[in-house]
Amino acid sequence: MATRVIIMGAAGRDFHNFNTFFRDNPNYEVVCFTATQIPEITDRKYPAELAGRLYPKGIPIYEEKELAKLIKEHGVDDVVFSYSDVSHRYVMDKASVVNAAGANFRLLGADATMIKSSKPVIAVCAVRTGCGKSQTARKIVKLLKGKGKKIVAIRHPMPYGDLAKQAVQRFATYEDLDKHECTIEEREEYEPYIERGLVVYAGVDYGAILREAEKEADIILWDGGNNDFSFYHADLYITVADPLRVGHELSYYPGEISARMADVIIINKENSAEQENIGRLVKNIKKINPAAKIIHADSALSVDGDIAGKKALVVEDGPTTTHGGMAYGAGFVAAKEAACQIIDPRPFAVGSIKATFEKFRHLEKVLPAIGYFGQQLKDLEETINKSDAEIVVSGTPIDLTRVLNINKPIVRVRYDLAEKGSPNLEEILKDF
Repeated sequence: MATRVIIMGAAGRDFHNFNTFFRDNPNYEVVCFTATQIPEITDRKYPAELAGRLYPKGIPIYEEKELAKLIKEHGVDDVVFSYSDVSHRYVMDKASVVNAAGANFRLLGADATMIKSSKPVIAVCAVRTGCGKSQTARKIVKLLKGKGKKIVAIRHPMPYGDLAKQAVQRFATYEDLDKHECTIEEREEYEPYIERGLVVYAGVDYGAILREAEKEADIILWDGGNNDFSFYHADLYITVADPLRVGHELSYYPGEISARMADVIIINKENSAEQENIGRLVKNIKKINPAAKIIHADSALSVDGDIAGKKALVVEDGPTTTHGGMAYGAGFVAAKEAACQIIDPRPFAVGSIKATFEKFRHLEKVLPAIGYFGQQLKDLEETINKSDAEIVVSGTPIDLTRVLNINKPIVRVRYDLAEKGSPNLEEILKDF
């Protein structure tokens, strides 16, 4: 009899694990997915168009809080944990729930889930959300374009809408973002590539995505999400670590996997970190991956306008400041350096934004750019417009005016990777 399986996820790694390991595999019967972290993702199905010949009716998706009941009701044998950026303690708490309900707890590894490309692949991953993957990827793109190489980026999944329609998504223009009804979180990842004239792919079926990307690329750049490990076998595996959260490279799943697999580890944000913590991070890296080359780097900020001394509302990247656990980002650092009067956004929060502050109590001086769905965008817009700030200092990687109607000036803060000494990315890519 087929082994009965539940896949625990958050609309990303879970679908990839199904596609690469379980789809069309008669030895297993996936009875359902469970979902967490992402609002309004439950009460849906993984569609028949993507589920393969064994699932002509698709596969239901339930809320994770129903997990123990689902295990017992369906006689489940194995539960496969398939999402990212959680502590090792959190993973084992979930394992305890699963084991107590009578099922086995599983984690699928690299060989079971990585896809091999016909083109060279560079993977950019991280030990936590918000370490600086995007600025690292931008620097790699700049260097490789300078050598005349055509780069196509493939971004970790964020499929929150119609999964069948989102199976393979190609973004080359800003109009593509509107056509695919992208959330703010998606725009934060795709816009920087579009700004640089690049194509970026994303979606649900990463085998089909890879086949399309290979048609127009000399080199594939895997841009990882959260702290997940790569969906593709990488010819060069780069992992970004954060000295502001030293110790997390050893205590968060699956970021430690990327730290152990890396050919190169970049210690970013050193200009904001204590020297003692940089030293501790180097020691931890050498303990688990002594062969990795270590690049030291600053996160260099630039501001698009004059913000000195202004009464400012700071808006930051959503995932970094929510489940990434950071109390601030580049926008806050720039506003503080400019002696801004940084306001507390919480008194102005409405609806889902107010609920976000209640859930993530560490947030006090920044407004996370949450906007998965229409109402969240409206709540974010209303929160900003209600505030008594003179200006909005935006540390998100996107132009907020493309998706929000704001009644006050917005000044963008940009941040770039600034490597120090040798080795550096130019040397690494020359060898590659």
